[in-house]
Amino acid sequence: MKAVRLHQFGGPEVLRYEDIPDPRPRRDQVLVRIRACSLNHLDLWVRKGLPGVKLPHILGSDIAGEIVELGEYVTGFKTGQRVLLAPMLFCNHCVKCTAGLQNQCRQFSALGNSVDGGNCELIAVPAVNVIPIPENIDFNQAASVPLVFLTAWHMLVGRAGIRQGQTVLVLGGGSGVGIAAIQIAKLFHARVITTAGDETKLEKARELGADYGINHYQQKISEEVRKITGKEGVDIVVEHVGTATWEESLRSLKAGGTIVTCGATTGYDAKFDLRFLFARQLSFLGSYMGTMGDLYDVLGHVFAGRLRPVVDRAFPLQDTRAAHEYMESSQMFGKIVINP
Repeated sequence: MKAVRLHQFGGPEVLRYEDIPDPRPRRDQVLVRIRACSLNHLDLWVRKGLPGVKLPHILGSDIAGEIVELGEYVTGFKTGQRVLLAPMLFCNHCVKCTAGLQNQCRQFSALGNSVDGGNCELIAVPAVNVIPIPENIDFNQAASVPLVFLTAWHMLVGRAGIRQGQTVLVLGGGSGVGIAAIQIAKLFHARVITTAGDETKLEKARELGADYGINHYQQKISEEVRKITGKEGVDIVVEHVGTATWEESLRSLKAGGTIVTCGATTGYDAKFDLRFLFARQLSFLGSYMGTMGDLYDVLGHVFAGRLRPVVDRAFPLQDTRAAHEYMESSQMFGKIVINP
């Protein structure tokens, strides 16, 4: 099969389009022909070099395609069935997994991180990862859902406990997590403030349901939040940017408010005054992807049309380098998809 692999870490130039042997499924696995695989920032970090990644390596966490072959232990599926793949791997037998807390499993990881992912034509995965998709969702849309909608759902619902009528600040409204978080917050009838770097992205975020938009290059986020909320602040900040926005996120919170964070794309150094934390009774929550229960919950809303994936642009597999360069330019609104 054709695949794009890393033989060394570095920039987009290290991505190599080549022929490799087809994978063979184990007895408990399903072989899927990949029709679409979307990019995430995780792909950029792994490409640049992360501990535990063995070379050569195939990137790609978010995968949709068709079942080609079933291992002899697998039931409940059929060849030719259209599916997406849960983007995570877990042992499925430890205390955390059997309690439905797969993202706390010691073996938890993402496809395309510690194991090969979907920038290729075929992949063999455990049957537990395989989820049928309805006819109203095409492959590019399906591949744009799993990781970012799972992450945003776990942040807002699983960790922050969003409630109807709250005010939510979503940083980076044009990112995959941002697009998902805006829609999920509106599903709970929250008031949503979002940020982006240009007016085009802000307008698209409003079309998704955002009530207010802040240009983070031209306006100070916390000052605009105070104006919008009558100096009160927001109940929840969806934070995945890191160092560049951390102080503004803190200043945007109301007393008793919550920051929930899943990433640090601009750096991981985050400082704050402990007196500010306890005096205003703030909550800082970490969130890491999500559970299988979270994934099925959010997919139910996607499949019913209440939440919708946004595809920015698709590239053929052989142009994966160009897709990475486009992602690093931060021009996109929505997901970048690779089509084998």
